[in-house]
Amino acid sequence: MEEPVGGPPGGGPLPFGVADVAGPSMVPTLHDGDLVVVRYGARIRPGAVVLFRHPLQQDLTLVKRADGRRRGGWWLLSDNRPVDSDSRQFGAVPDELVLGRVLFRVRPRPAWLAPSRGLERTLLAGPLARVPGLARRLGVWLSPER
Repeated sequence: MEEPVGGPPGGGPLPFGVADVAGPSMVPTLHDGDLVVVRYGARIRPGAVVLFRHPLQQDLTLVKRADGRRRGGWWLLSDNRPVDSDSRQFGAVPDELVLGRVLFRVRPRPAWLAPSRGLERTLLAGPLARVPGLARRLGVWLSPER
């Protein structure tokens, strides 16, 4: 069963965005450094890869696979099961924290999507820059196909 989810962070006008995957939690599906195109507000169903806000630290966004509905929201799991930064650690993720569905990955990173050196240093600074499965939203918006 598909479930609708929220729109783009900050209420942006377009329902598409790009996120940068960091860490090994989604290997073999996604790898560190992959870019993924996200459809905000898309319907979610079990088996879909989703972008969401961490329930305990909502300034972090992560990418996981939707395993199914549970009381309180979605049960989201890493594809790389030894990495337990998923619902096994923080429980079901409420619907309002699920931002959208990953449509596809872009690998290797196209040069035209690479952030500037200054922005890249800012994004990669800090102790949480390499949290497994962390997807840093780059603020690059794509036009929807018509």
